[in-house]
Amino acid sequence: MTGEHGHLQYGEQVIPYRIVRRPRKTMEIAVEPDASVVIAAPMEVSMEAVAAKLHQRAAWVVRQQRYFSQFLPRTPQRRFVAGETHRYLGRHYRLKIVPHHQDCVKLLRGFILVQTRQPHQPGIAKDLLEAWYGRCAQVKFGQRIAACRQRFPEPGAFRPHSLIIRQSLRRWGSMSPGGRLLLNRRLIEAPVVAIDYVITHELCHMAEPHHGAAFFKLLEHVMPDWEQRKQRLEQFMA
Repeated sequence: MTGEHGHLQYGEQVIPYRIVRRPRKTMEIAVEPDASVVIAAPMEVSMEAVAAKLHQRAAWVVRQQRYFSQFLPRTPQRRFVAGETHRYLGRHYRLKIVPHHQDCVKLLRGFILVQTRQPHQPGIAKDLLEAWYGRCAQVKFGQRIAACRQRFPEPGAFRPHSLIIRQSLRRWGSMSPGGRLLLNRRLIEAPVVAIDYVITHELCHMAEPHHGAAFFKLLEHVMPDWEQRKQRLEQFMA
C-alpha cells in the first residue's frame, strides 16, 4: 500500500507526510530514520483531521527530523587513486595499486592493495575495490547479525528473513515488515561497535515497527550504550 500523501506548512518549514490507512481507532505519527513522516490513521478519518493532528505534533516532528537528519549518511568524494585513504572496519588504509597477472584486493600492513592487470585503466581500481567491499560486507554483516541477535532474550524471534546489502545515500539500514534487513554497504567502513548499533536498531524493529516509546525502551534494554555508538558512527563516517 503506497498510502496518501500531503504536506503541512509549519512556520517557514514544509512537512511532507504519507498516510497509511489501517483498521485502528487512533492516529500514530512516526518520523522514520530518513526523516520522512508516516501517519497511521483509521480508515474513516479525513485528510483534514490528519493534518490537524500533525499540526498539533509539528514541533515534535521537526525536532525528530533534525535529530535523524544529522545521522544520514554523507558520501565522501573518492577518486580511487594510489595514496588515497580508504576505511575498513573503523581503520584507515592507504590505497596501493600495483600491476599483477590477476585482479585481487587484500589488506597488507596498513594498505588496501589492489593488484590488477590494468593498473592505469580509469575505473578499474574503483570496480575492484567496491566488489571487495561488497564481499567483505556479506561475510562480516552476517557474523554481526548472529552476534547482535544474542542481545535479545529470545534470539530466535529476531532472525531476519533475508539480508540485502546496497549502497545508499539516505539511511544506514532498514527492516521491512516482512523481516528483510537492508544494510548500507558503506557500513563495512565503520567500526564494529557502530555496525552493531545499526543492526541492533533494525532488529528492534522486528518487534516495534515505529520509533515510539516501546521501541526505545527495547533498544535501551538490549543496548544501553546505543547513543554513544550512534555518535561514534556519525563521527567516523562524516
